[in-house]
Amino acid sequence: MTTTTLAVLVPLLPFLGSVAGLLLGRTAPGFVRPLAVLPALAAAVLAVVVAVRQGGGRTIEAATQLTPTGSVPIDLALRIDGFAALAAVLVAVVATCVQTYSTGYLRDDPRYPSYASLVSLFTSAMLLVVYSGDLMVLLVGWEIMGICSYFLVGHYWETPEARSASLKAFLVTKLGDVPFLIGLFALAIDAGTFRIGGILATVAAGGLEHPTLIALLLLAGVAGKSAQFPLHTWLPDAMAGPTPVSALIHAATMVAAGIYFVARLLPVFAASAAALTVLAVMAAITMVGSALAALAQDDIKRVLAYSTIGQLGYMAGALAVGDRGAAVFHLISHGAFKALLFLAAGAVIHAAGTNSLSAMSRMSGLTKRVPDAYWTMTIALLALAAIPPFAGFFSKEAVLVAAEHTALGDRTVAPAGAGWTVLVAGLITALLTAAYATRLWLLAFRGRGAEAPDHGRQPLTMTTVLWVLAVPSLGFGLSVTYLDDWFDGHALTPTVTTAVVGSGLAVAGGLITFAVWQRTRALAARTPLGAVAAHPEGDAGLVEAEAIASHAPAYGDIASAQDPADPGRVLLGPLHRHAATGFHLDAVYSALFVRPVLAGASLVRFLDREVVDTYVGGAGTGTRWLGWLVRRAQTGNVQTYLSALLAGSVVLAIAAVLVAAGA
Repeated sequence: MTTTTLAVLVPLLPFLGSVAGLLLGRTAPGFVRPLAVLPALAAAVLAVVVAVRQGGGRTIEAATQLTPTGSVPIDLALRIDGFAALAAVLVAVVATCVQTYSTGYLRDDPRYPSYASLVSLFTSAMLLVVYSGDLMVLLVGWEIMGICSYFLVGHYWETPEARSASLKAFLVTKLGDVPFLIGLFALAIDAGTFRIGGILATVAAGGLEHPTLIALLLLAGVAGKSAQFPLHTWLPDAMAGPTPVSALIHAATMVAAGIYFVARLLPVFAASAAALTVLAVMAAITMVGSALAALAQDDIKRVLAYSTIGQLGYMAGALAVGDRGAAVFHLISHGAFKALLFLAAGAVIHAAGTNSLSAMSRMSGLTKRVPDAYWTMTIALLALAAIPPFAGFFSKEAVLVAAEHTALGDRTVAPAGAGWTVLVAGLITALLTAAYATRLWLLAFRGRGAEAPDHGRQPLTMTTVLWVLAVPSLGFGLSVTYLDDWFDGHALTPTVTTAVVGSGLAVAGGLITFAVWQRTRALAARTPLGAVAAHPEGDAGLVEAEAIASHAPAYGDIASAQDPADPGRVLLGPLHRHAATGFHLDAVYSALFVRPVLAGASLVRFLDREVVDTYVGGAGTGTRWLGWLVRRAQTGNVQTYLSALLAGSVVLAIAAVLVAAGA
């Protein structure tokens, strides 16, 4: 088969598996699991073959006109360069791992057939985005992912948290998609085509008339899909869905789509220095803010969610300084260890027997009970903290090196100010990332919380997937010297300066967190009111801890037995209360948008009920009374009719005489 034929099959196979799974889910449930895993596995194998054939060399393109439009044509087009080839491998491999893992994680879930089909459709949509050479076809995959995330996040629709989280994710991402769509049309009008190759040629020739406006409109959609400030608030709440869904969304699909889109069309954004500056500021705020928020979370999945937001900020920062190779390198590296983190967290939650039990302050005894999750999560956290030689170290350093070159003027693609912004924010985030990664490891595996009931060993399908993902989390960064051709041909190896400074900050963040944790444990052990002593916020901190503990019914009578040694409270101090709520952005949006909309809806309801309904009701009442009067006149008595006729004749005669007299 030709490379283009194989590439067509990569997104097509999961789509066919999704359709077949939906059709056979009720009539032949035994086929559901094979239809979930095998198409994804086949797509992964084919994606690897396509990547090997592409080899990081010449871009492979193929197209056929989808439909005549009369103006800007829409083509069913493929465009496979080094970035697309590697990104497709990431998506297909992670999707295969998630589907395999889910066969064990959701083995008793009655809605597993629909879940598996939606995951396959989700995978197919992302692969369509990766390989698409036409922006309108890319938009189809972009929007399908949005609706799939709505259904998957709301998988446990019986709970109000899942329902509200799915709706929030859908609405916030759609808020960004509206200007994104306008930007796509404006870009196509300027370039005269939706084809990515044609657009890049137009940019190279200086043919874009409104580069800043187009870039800013497109960035709105990217901020929504890739959870960047200020449209990032949906992602932490999306943890209400099954944990494997979180792994898929955070590692290889939805949130990666925005970053990948900017990398695909980076020359469009690079045509506007203002757009790159805006992207740099957005990335810097996202990195630092999300890292502070992660340091204050008690739910292990919310920590990982804010971690994803911050790592996406690194990728956006690399794009802001004009280095898409560093951005995609970190995208792939992050996809491996973040999928591992979520799936390992799922094993921890699965061991407790409930999806909602993920508060780190109540975890205890997990090191021996879930050893596979313990060791693999340790590897993934070291990669997240960017400790050498784990994968995250090399990819994060690639971002910092790109920012350093731009800040010092060695690269002129982006303004030097953008480089300094990304570099400083990236170094601060390196310190904070190591701090919250260490805190997560200490609280989850070395904590003194209440020990949940033991639900036995995890299914082999779950533990096997964890070790499979541990391999790239540990070794992918070491392969960077062999992948230059796939990343625009330039080296992504660390420099001494950024490696020493970045790694030094990471080690310092981890050691400080460990020291604070030991101190708070010692204070808690010596003080009768240890829980209060461990909280710098005093009684208020204890009240908050007890309030959190009350929401863990799976622990029964021991739900209140929390580990008081939380270094996050000491490290953040007065900032902890604000960081724990995501710096109150949800409250701000509620005041600015939700409440005015609800007030407007209340006004419309009042006008509908009190004005429109009154008018309609009055019209009906008047007609009814008029009918009553007419009915009273129709007696059927001839004498009455003659009397009325005579009276009317007399009245008319008198009126005629009066008129004549007046004349």
